[in-house]
Amino acid sequence: MVTMTALEEELSRLAGSVLDPELPVLTLGELGVLRGVQVLAPGRVEVELTPTYTGCPAVEAMSSDIERVLREHGIPEVSVVTVLSPAWSTDDISAEGRRKLAEYGIAPPRPQGPVAAPTGPVPLTLAIRCPHCGSTDTELLSRFSSTACKALRRCTSCLEPFDHFKEL
Repeated sequence: MVTMTALEEELSRLAGSVLDPELPVLTLGELGVLRGVQVLAPGRVEVELTPTYTGCPAVEAMSSDIERVLREHGIPEVSVVTVLSPAWSTDDISAEGRRKLAEYGIAPPRPQGPVAAPTGPVPLTLAIRCPHCGSTDTELLSRFSSTACKALRRCTSCLEPFDHFKEL
């Protein structure tokens, strides 16, 4: 494990605070796409970014936003590199990010990978929960929604349509 310097931690916090261009309710840190920040030389920084999927059209906007934020904070040379391995997973979305998605009206993805040992009962829900009323009585309307990473669903209880961030 590489130890980050205080400057790298601060720059990582700044880069991670950039809003996702497709889901502006989430920061890149909450989305889990920011993989690392390394000071290569004085005034020269490299940022590692993993897209949510190969070919994600938002990577260019994310990169330019990160470059702008770090330059505004005194780093003249910023390069953002795309890192494809390990691949991004919806498990990389933070708990705060999941909370914000639901609050925004997007059903967050269900956890897929190994999770920390539970300290109590673990609720298990295989259905997609409506972010408006909480019902698990939902139906798929379309496998794709406003972005390729979301599906369009409708709650059969409150009848509201909503996006579901698909599990990857």
